[in-house]
Amino acid sequence: MKGLISCDKATIARLAERLKQANSHSQYQRIQCVLIRATLGSSAAQIAQLLGWSTATVHVIHSRWAKEGDALFDLRGRGGRHHQHLSAEQEAQILAPFIARAEAGGMLKVAEIQQAYQEKVGKAVAPSTIYRLLDRHGWRKVMPRPRHPKADVAAQAAFKKTPPRGTPRGRAPG
Repeated sequence: MKGLISCDKATIARLAERLKQANSHSQYQRIQCVLIRATLGSSAAQIAQLLGWSTATVHVIHSRWAKEGDALFDLRGRGGRHHQHLSAEQEAQILAPFIARAEAGGMLKVAEIQQAYQEKVGKAVAPSTIYRLLDRHGWRKVMPRPRHPKADVAAQAAFKKTPPRGTPRGRAPG
């Protein structure tokens, strides 16, 4: 392990600066793991005890530091679309003609988008895939208004108060 981490001042200064700019706790601890070894020369067991890690993890971090250098600290975030059929740019290309038609006053039909998507992907996909695609690109289902814009609210309220014919209160005269 002695040759894995160089103890020169430039490396220590670079690690110390990087420690100040760490974005997450895990990134901070990785930098600490290498920095402690470079500055103090502590053993893997001592570093593991300081960080609350196993000795094997410290060995892995030191080994990866020797192979990868600073790339070790650039952690990928969790989550994401690991099983995607197409990238966001490719999805946007598929949607482009449909968006142009919708902006000209036409309607989007999920079945047509699904057909184009399936041709691009080369396999069948569920309609829910297309609805999620539309949601990712900022589209939503537009519903009709709950009432007609020319409806007379006062007339409707008056009608509701009028009892129907053939009931005891609404008997026909005679």
